[in-house]
Amino acid sequence: QVHVAESGGGLVQPGGSLTLSCVHSGPTLSVSWYRQAPGKERDFVARQRITDGDTSYARSIEGEGRFTISRDNSKNTVYLQINSLKPEDTAVYYCNAVDSCDYDYWGQGTQVTVSS
Repeated sequence: QVHVAESGGGLVQPGGSLTLSCVHSGPTLSVSWYRQAPGKERDFVARQRITDGDTSYARSIEGEGRFTISRDNSKNTVYLQINSLKPEDTAVYYCNAVDSCDYDYWGQGTQVTVSS
């Protein structure tokens, strides 16, 4: 069984940067980040395939160049770095892991608030 846990959220001023961490355990094939802003649906942000390192991003953010997903397999951790943070990045960020049976697992989420 896969377990995931996020960390790294907090209050950040506009223009700042933040790196979120997702520690995963078990037979994980991919780890993704989603976010859910107040009153909105949960949206896909980025995905990291654990086996070969392939990455993908939501079309809405891909051209911005502000989001970077990466992994450290020695630490079973996937990171999401967000630069030039904007108030509209305020959301609960969730980590999602998919295992070899195509089951997915969610973390509890970590709050990111961008405000001056």
